[in-house]
Order: sequence, then structure tokens, then C-alpha cells
Amino acid sequence: MKMINDFKGKKVLVLGLAKSGTEAAKLLKRLGAVVIVNDRNSYDGNVEAKQLEDEGIEVVCGSHPESLVTESLDYLIKNPGVRYDHPLVVKAIALGIPVYTEVELAYRIAESDMIGITGSNGKTTTTTYIGSMLQGGKKLPLLAGNIGKVACKVAQEATVDHEMVVELSSFQLMGVERFAPHIAILLNFVEAHLDYHGSMNDYVTAKMNIFLKQTSDDYLIYNADDRLVSEVVKKGQARLVPFSTRKDLPEGACIKEGWLTVFGDKLLPVEEMSLPGEHNLSNGLAAATAALLAGADRQQVCEVLKTFEGVEHRLQYIGEVDKRKFYNNSKATNVPATITALKAFRQPVVLIAGGLDRGLSFDGLIPFLSQNVRAIVTYGETSSKLAEVAQRASVSHVTSTTTLREATDEAYKLSQPGDVILLSPACASWDQFKTFEQRGNVFTKQALEIIQSK
Repeated sequence: MKMINDFKGKKVLVLGLAKSGTEAAKLLKRLGAVVIVNDRNSYDGNVEAKQLEDEGIEVVCGSHPESLVTESLDYLIKNPGVRYDHPLVVKAIALGIPVYTEVELAYRIAESDMIGITGSNGKTTTTTYIGSMLQGGKKLPLLAGNIGKVACKVAQEATVDHEMVVELSSFQLMGVERFAPHIAILLNFVEAHLDYHGSMNDYVTAKMNIFLKQTSDDYLIYNADDRLVSEVVKKGQARLVPFSTRKDLPEGACIKEGWLTVFGDKLLPVEEMSLPGEHNLSNGLAAATAALLAGADRQQVCEVLKTFEGVEHRLQYIGEVDKRKFYNNSKATNVPATITALKAFRQPVVLIAGGLDRGLSFDGLIPFLSQNVRAIVTYGETSSKLAEVAQRASVSHVTSTTTLREATDEAYKLSQPGDVILLSPACASWDQFKTFEQRGNVFTKQALEIIQSK
């Protein structure tokens, strides 16, 4: 890592622990900063806080005293989940104190090049794709960021022989200043996280930080099929590399004569792609383009496109019983993500949907429910809303349940040979589960119990 002096002797407040805050605090201490950590959770049972205290870092738990932010504070590093209307963040901004997320720290200390991936949907799949494609190439891949590995921790391990592949959320990208990956990917825009950002414009502005500090020596790979993406990338300085599943793009990546093609080179016939759906063709094109620009072996890229099994909770194939296939798409926390999943299948679908009620409309599902959804089983806070939408879409069988386990059992009962039983909730998980991963694990366990009982 680069032992930078940016934070040496500086007073830094780390707001919010969890993994990112904990690793940021450790790094800042290593860089010579005077670190104070503030977490809303009480000290009792706060393992991270006690660990940091043992390392000589001051910890304040259980509340957020405004006295922690004064003119003497040099930086505030916040956990990405901490909103910008948090009183300490508001006060810091008013005092002109820089507010960063740990991604900014990762960029400043990393000796390696970075590939940054953002967008509303497909980030984790694309990131994982790239990591697999880079194996055996010119540089060793290190995956980090929103994929679950704290970027500033991974960056400490990165050398010039590595390539950091970083999944980036809008929450993370709001807190950067110099961040400029050598290769950036902008996948798509749909309305998401507006409860955090306040408006679609602010959400898009946050995402744009992935490329705004890039130079003409860098690359910006973008989705030419997304109108808004195609418009905003014009504001950057990097070399633009488009990808499309619908247009012929000799200067980028596209589907040509039934082949996935990058820079005019045919990689793989579409029918040999392992993952279903146009959205995965799009993810595959973006990933292959980035990997090849970063020195990946062409044969490895093709092999990954052919054999990649997908990412857990993202159209993850669970298994088959009585000619019914189970797929876990718990990561679909919004309507557009569920639409994307439904479009991936041509066979009849028994859809399981439901979750936290954010007061959003589900009307966007109607045209897609009308196509190949044989039945829908709803559950959770949004059960009745989704059932009403399904009835308006003239879905043949509409059933409401209370829990996901009940919904999974009911979906199997409603299914027929040749059907796909698909968990794609169109809602956040927080009515019954702490995370979408926990929700997906419950579905997977129940699906496997059904499969093994037959």
C-alpha cells in the first residue's frame, strides 16, 4: 500500500462501524491519524468497538454527541449506510469538513489499478464475472467493495501485480473526491434508493462520481442501450467504450451474427452463454470488455462466459424436482430487477414476491405478469398490494401467504412440470429478514427440502 501522508496527524471521526467503519478506523490509525469512532450501538456486545479500543482508538457508543464535530475536526469518514441528513454529517458539511466513505481511502492507498463497476442492477454479477475472467491473465484480481469485501482493507494487500475489481454503490460513491478507477463500468439506471437520495437526479449524480475524475488515459465502459447512461457519460473525460445487445458496435461490445463480440472479435455464440436472459448478455459483454482491456486471457474470458454459474441470490439456480426448476433471485429488491428476471425465462413461471412496503407502485409488473407467469404467491407486508396487481394482470392463480416458507411450499403446489419456481420479491427484505441474503437462504433451504423430500 502507499503510505500516504494525507491523514497523518489529522483528527478524523469515523461514523458508523460494521465492516467498513471498522476497517477504515484501523487503516487511518496505521496512516497516523488521530481517530475517534462513533457508533449508535451500545458498547455492551459491540465487538468491533471493543476491538478498536484494544488497538488504542477512542470509541464513543450508544449515541451521537454533536460535540464530536467541531472546527478542529479534519475529516469525517462515514459508513455508506449513514444518511447525509444525519446530524453529525449535516454539521460537518456546514463546517466545510470533507465527508468520505472508505472507498476514497482505498483509492488513495492502492498500488494497483482499479476496475470500478456501478449501476442499478447487475453490479455483483459483472464484478464476479470480471474477477473470474482475469484469472490467469496479466494481473491477479482482487474483488472488493459492495460485493462484501471492504475496499480499504483489500487495497492494503494490492500491489502493482494486482487488479482491484470494485463493486460500487451510490452510497459509497457519494463520499469520494479523487476516486478515479482506470476502467469504470456504468451498467444502467432505474429508480432505486430514492428514500436515501431524495430524487432520481441526486441518485444519478452520485453514480456519476465513478467517472467524473477519470482522465483521457482511462476507460469508461457504458451501456449504449440505456438512454440516460448514454447521456451522462458525455460529461466525463475518459475514452468511451459502449456495449449493447441491440446495436452493432465495432468500437465496443455487441451481439453480432449471434455471437458475443468485443472490438470486432467474436468470443462465444449467444446460445452457449451459461446464464439466462438479455440482462446477463449485457453483463457478460461489459465484463468481457473490461477484462480484455485489463489484460485477461481471451480463452479464459470465453470459458467463463460459457461456464459461469451465477452469483448467490441473483438468478441463482437451486435445483430441479419433478421437472420444476427453482431459482433464487432474492437480490431483486425493486420492480425493475424482478422485471429483468421475468424476462430471462421463456417457460411458465410461478413467481414468489413480497417484502417491505415502501409505498411504491407495482404497476410496472403488470405487462410482464401477463406474459408467462402461471401463478404468483405473495407474502409479507406487500402481499395484498402484489396480489391486487396480479389480479389486474389476469394471472391465473393468485395466492397470498404470511411467510416466505409458506409461499415456497404453495408455489410448488401450484407449479406444473416444465415450470420455473422463481423467488424475485420486487421488495426489500426488511419486513421479515435483516438482509436479502438471509431471505434468499431461507428460500434456498425450503426449496432444497422440497427437492430432497421427493
